Amino acid sequence: MSNTRVGATEIIKNYKGDYTSRPDLLATEEPLEIRVGFGEEHNRREEKLAVTMRTPGNDAELAMGFLFTEGIITNAEQVVSALHCENVKPEEKGNVIRVELHPEHNFDPAILQRNFYTNSSCGVCGKSSIESIHQLCNYIDTDLVIEESYIRSAPEKLRAGQDVFEHTGGLHAAGLFDKLGQLCFIREDVGRHNAMDKLVGTALSNSLLPLSEYFILVSGRASFELVQKGAMAGTALMAAVGAPSSLAVNLAKETGMTLVGFLKMDGFNIYSGIERINLQADNYLKV
Repeated sequence: MSNTRVGATEIIKNYKGDYTSRPDLLATEEPLEIRVGFGEEHNRREEKLAVTMRTPGNDAELAMGFLFTEGIITNAEQVVSALHCENVKPEEKGNVIRVELHPEHNFDPAILQRNFYTNSSCGVCGKSSIESIHQLCNYIDTDLVIEESYIRSAPEKLRAGQDVFEHTGGLHAAGLFDKLGQLCFIREDVGRHNAMDKLVGTALSNSLLPLSEYFILVSGRASFELVQKGAMAGTALMAAVGAPSSLAVNLAKETGMTLVGFLKMDGFNIYSGIERINLQADNYLKV
């Protein structure tokens, strides 16, 4: 198990027909098994919830965010601790984390009707019912309005904060911005859904939820699962550097979230919730 987010390897590089041998940096990808401990103090039990391929680092926040966005916990007080397991095989050291739920928290593993297995490219595939995801999300009701210039400047701030991406080019990022466009937190991971869970877990640990006075920017596309996780966290606006999916747009509309895609310094697309953006243009086409 590697404890770093970056690894090194030797590559053969082709540049304009010339081949050279050189070292190269890679984003680390390793499995993380998430377990929960639950039950009364004299009768604690353990349930294995998920295995996700992630970049090591912020594992406790990842686990907390995962439990929150899956509806297993609703606040940080329901968690006693989130620690790596020590009594595991040598190759599992640092790659297994157990979240201890409060004895009074009513967790019933029988309600888990689907397989939680996820991987770095797609987290929603294990869900057996999309309807069950919709039911977890509350309608987002807030008077928040964000200046257009704050949204357009967000990608540059996010990129500047991506420490590992700067060296490897291989990580997704999720950033939390306040209503004045200041970057509050940034989390990176090989999996876009893991980066989001790390960010939500950070917000949960800092008592910032719901995120009705914040907006989130993701470095890739806006998938259905990312919008679902953002809606669970109550974020008023989510922006993506890439494209949203049709399901993501539908969910954003259903939950009252403002959704922005193809965000660049010189423009963006608004897919829902235009009323939360203070547009600089005098005239715009209402759709």
